[in-house]
Amino acid sequence: MKNSDGIQDRSKKSRGSATKKRAAREASAESSGRYYYKGNRHKQLRAFVSVVKLGTLTRAAEALFVSQPTISLQLQALERELGVILMDRRRRRINLTDAGEALYELARPLVEGWETLDRDFQAKVKGLQAGRLVIAAGTSTIQYLLPELVRRYRALFPAVRLQLANVTGKDGMALLRADGADFAVGSMLDVPNDIAWAPVHHYDPMLIMPLDHPLAGKDNITLEDLSPYGLILPPQRLSTYRLVDLVFQQSQVSYHVAIEVGGWDVIKEYVAMGMGISIVTGICITAADSTRLVARNMNQFFPQRSYGVVMRKGKFLSAEARAFIDLIRPGLLTRDYDEPGHSGR
Repeated sequence: MKNSDGIQDRSKKSRGSATKKRAAREASAESSGRYYYKGNRHKQLRAFVSVVKLGTLTRAAEALFVSQPTISLQLQALERELGVILMDRRRRRINLTDAGEALYELARPLVEGWETLDRDFQAKVKGLQAGRLVIAAGTSTIQYLLPELVRRYRALFPAVRLQLANVTGKDGMALLRADGADFAVGSMLDVPNDIAWAPVHHYDPMLIMPLDHPLAGKDNITLEDLSPYGLILPPQRLSTYRLVDLVFQQSQVSYHVAIEVGGWDVIKEYVAMGMGISIVTGICITAADSTRLVARNMNQFFPQRSYGVVMRKGKFLSAEARAFIDLIRPGLLTRDYDEPGHSGR
């Protein structure tokens, strides 16, 4: 009995010693982990910004080429060191707390600035000799508004690799939010909270028709005058179609669309062929059009369209981007168009 008690005591002591050793190892590992993640605030902030931008830990991990647990540990370490909760993880989609919103506004320009540091340094040293610039724009903007700006930019900075991404609407917004473009140039009707919009050029709405059209000799044309004739308009997903529809609906004037087709040049060609009339933006009207089209200003019915610079709030603009925007309008960025913002995920 005594011998048995002795064996049990030694067994308990052995288990107690093993437990203490295991706890010591775990404490050491936790301490080491805390030290590692605490020692690299840049990785923590990069993980945090990526999660907010991409919406999930999994997407952020894939974008940063690390594991999801690593992202999670970095976020936990960041929250622990700052003493706040940055995001609500109880739902499927990441939702920022007030503290998370504040940190995101501060951290995103820092993270993006760090990521472009090498390129910006080379641009400073070499005078924009080794950079890259991506501008998102629609077809009409690329065709009518940008050529002279591109010519001047290329003359000043011939070594900069310039890419014009031909996108419109939702695709353009998605490209800006994914940082696939430095900024966009174009027209906007509705400006989301996370997007900054700086209008520069303004164009009147123009009715165009063939030279022999019944309305060609009439000076004061009303919406009711347009009702009998088929309209040739861009696709419904584009803002021009929605704007024309809104004006007719508000005025309670009937209309019908004869043809939906993209591209101002195509629309002008079809109008000249007598297939219908159209409401276009003045940006696409050239002196050569007077030989085959009659144009009438319709600004008493339709609003002007403004074209300018579109960017994501808080976007860190490279030296290449700022140089191009200065060509559009010098000093445009001195206003708070690029103030920090977020996507409202």
